[in-house]
Amino acid sequence: MVSLAAEERRAWLLQRLSALQRVSLAEAASELGVSEMTVRRDLDGLELGGTIRRVRGGAMYTGPVSFHGREQSQAAEKATIAEKLLPLVPTSGMIALDSSTTMHQLAQRISGSGDLTVVTNGMLTFHALQERPGLTAVLTGGAADRRSDSLVGPVTTGFVSRVHFSAFFASAASLDERGCHESTLEEAEVKRAIARASERVLIGVHSEKLGSVSVAHAVDIDEIDTLATELAPNARDLAAFRRLVSDLR
Repeated sequence: MVSLAAEERRAWLLQRLSALQRVSLAEAASELGVSEMTVRRDLDGLELGGTIRRVRGGAMYTGPVSFHGREQSQAAEKATIAEKLLPLVPTSGMIALDSSTTMHQLAQRISGSGDLTVVTNGMLTFHALQERPGLTAVLTGGAADRRSDSLVGPVTTGFVSRVHFSAFFASAASLDERGCHESTLEEAEVKRAIARASERVLIGVHSEKLGSVSVAHAVDIDEIDTLATELAPNARDLAAFRRLVSDLR
């Protein structure tokens, strides 16, 4: 590719990050026909705008990404997280799943052999839970947010605030020592409402989301009962969370 001007490079980087969620310095430099130092400066500029976060060797997108865009990213690690959370899913009662692709992986693994009701604001997660004996799937209702393929708004929060959940299984756009954060205000509001209505909150996130902050705060760290990542519980990257969350997986 012929080397592009700074504005064109940044537009390309933002488009690539929005589609794939992450980009490496080496890949971007090769595609754009510039040095890694130039890409690093471009990413620094985009980070100031709050839509991306620099990580080692590249950057991650922190704005809202469609379900299908997120589904293509880190699928193997999300499967590992789902497998870690699966034994904690009860066989009966009522639980909630958020609209994340990680919890979609969990939904695909729930056998439904008991008498379990699963409430979700994720349209594709709702469909994944169909036709399971002993399992009833409930969609919250609400306004469709095409940025994240989830249901949000006052109808959604009003519904979940009138229900008592034994557990809430969720992911997050980012997680630091204060708690979980989301890329949209609306999604954060829904997750706060479900967490308040739940006995336990179980979070599953990729380790690259640790230590960062997105647009809106959703769940306080002291509300989180279980934290699952693709890492071993004794991994160095989880050191800060071992004193904050009692159950690491």
